[in-house]
Amino acid sequence: MINLLSGIDLIVFAGCMLSFLWGSIKLYQGNKSASNYFMADYDLPWWSVAGSIYGTNVSLSQIIGMLGIGYSIGFAQSHYELLAIPAILLLCYVFIPAYRKKKAFTLSAFLGDRYNETARLLYTLVIVAIIIILLVGGFYIGSRQLGLLLKGSAYAPSYLQGIILIAIIACIFVFFGGMTAVVRIENIITILMVIAVITVGVCTLWQPEIGGFSGLLALDSSDRGFGKMNLYLPSNHPDLPWTGVFSGLLVLHGFFWTTNQFEVQRVLAARSERDAQLGAIAAGFLKLTIPFFSIAAGVAAAYLFRYKYGMTDIKPDDAFMYLMGQVVPKGYGLTGLIMAGFVGAIFSSIYSMLNSLSTITAMDIYKRYIHKNAADSALVVVGKISVLIACLLGVSLAWWSFDPKADGNFFLILSKNTSYLKPGVVSAFFLAVIWKRVHPLSAAVAIIIAPLLSFGVEWIYDEWLSGYPYWRNTLGAKLNFMHRVFVVFVLCLAIQIGMSLQLNYNTGEKFLQEFIQFKSAVLYLIVQLLMLILIFGFDINSRVLALPAAMMSFLAFINIREFKNAVLISSSLLLSVTTWALYYFT
Repeated sequence: MINLLSGIDLIVFAGCMLSFLWGSIKLYQGNKSASNYFMADYDLPWWSVAGSIYGTNVSLSQIIGMLGIGYSIGFAQSHYELLAIPAILLLCYVFIPAYRKKKAFTLSAFLGDRYNETARLLYTLVIVAIIIILLVGGFYIGSRQLGLLLKGSAYAPSYLQGIILIAIIACIFVFFGGMTAVVRIENIITILMVIAVITVGVCTLWQPEIGGFSGLLALDSSDRGFGKMNLYLPSNHPDLPWTGVFSGLLVLHGFFWTTNQFEVQRVLAARSERDAQLGAIAAGFLKLTIPFFSIAAGVAAAYLFRYKYGMTDIKPDDAFMYLMGQVVPKGYGLTGLIMAGFVGAIFSSIYSMLNSLSTITAMDIYKRYIHKNAADSALVVVGKISVLIACLLGVSLAWWSFDPKADGNFFLILSKNTSYLKPGVVSAFFLAVIWKRVHPLSAAVAIIIAPLLSFGVEWIYDEWLSGYPYWRNTLGAKLNFMHRVFVVFVLCLAIQIGMSLQLNYNTGEKFLQEFIQFKSAVLYLIVQLLMLILIFGFDINSRVLALPAAMMSFLAFINIREFKNAVLISSSLLLSVTTWALYYFT
């Protein structure tokens, strides 16, 4: 592989990296209070919330993983982006109002206020564990891609050197910047990441052999195509079964967008509820660039690598870098600009996690259990110490537990590894927000029992049910982690509801009343049910119904009196675009 950075590209790349570092240090002088350091004084405008959410969500592992899975599996990976939209809308209309009433630093505090101290502590431990797992993954994929980026040059780091370099730079950002610097630099990185994703996508799709997005659709269905532009894979597919996508993946999106501290902390720090909602919706629109430019480019890359470049042994996690070297024009600084956003994605997600980890450590552990009257300066110091410890631990685990030459789709592996902990958390938060009479003890039980249920459900299926032809043909020889997540989530809900009805007398008659309160969502589901009846009952092509379904989805959430409401209009438009894509790409 040729060296991607040389001449003007190297200058542009180095200039962007130095500007990130300078921006973090320059903003250090304003970080004097805990509110400023951890929450940016609750003063983030909507556009800053949007950039920070996108920068936190679209990490390097996601950019690499999305194109790599598009390359190896196909367009079905788009569900990871498209089905995030319902979770974003749930965040906007259900969770943001509930969270911002408390004006808390952390979701642990919300859960403690809603349930009890045990639930608060358990969530703190779970989210710290998830952050450490993701941090290790970020160090691994970041170092691996740095090695590819600088391959063949005198600056190419070893795997261990790359990990240490990433950890040092991330520590500097968090130490000297705090959340204000993190968010502002994330906004810059978001712009560069969007440029990177769109540019690589355009350069790939507009290769003469591809002929644009429409050309890719036609090529994919031809004799030389790979049949990878279908959005729905069989229910027994080992990686992305459609049944798992519309069950467990929705639960995982629910976790990430509504109960995940390092994502939700951005909307908690917004200057108003409207800014929080508009920021989340704007981030949703930005996420739609990934299916149509990154994942589709991965599908096109599978064709280009084989038939144009004669490459047949490219690993999925390396596909992005090799594609960059082939399709992006050289000598204009464009590659350096793209690589700056690409490398910025390494640090963006990592120091977002570290910023949230420092907040949790200072506010939910140190101040809550060790020194209740700690001064702001002490809390900031504790937060910084926790960042240093987390980085040392992350570097050690990444070096010890991952092989930089490994095959496979790392994004899916990371999703599976963290999914054992999530269903109980989602159940606890979901019922906390929509049901006033949920019993406090039930949340702790759900969070504790979820990992045990996860391993149990997986074992029962793999060792017993998969032996029956019906189950093996329907769900595969091994239970996909999305199916397992959904089953465990339903079990956790049942446990919480059952405990609450048993321990809180006289709540049964009001149980359904508190759940039937989202009229727009019910109307949306009815519309989709009618469309599915037309597709499966009357054999109507789903592409014909894509536009009507999108328009009816838009109208389901608004009425004529609400056309001046920017939040409702933008969220309805976002949902309608998503609905169109889900119908069109079948």
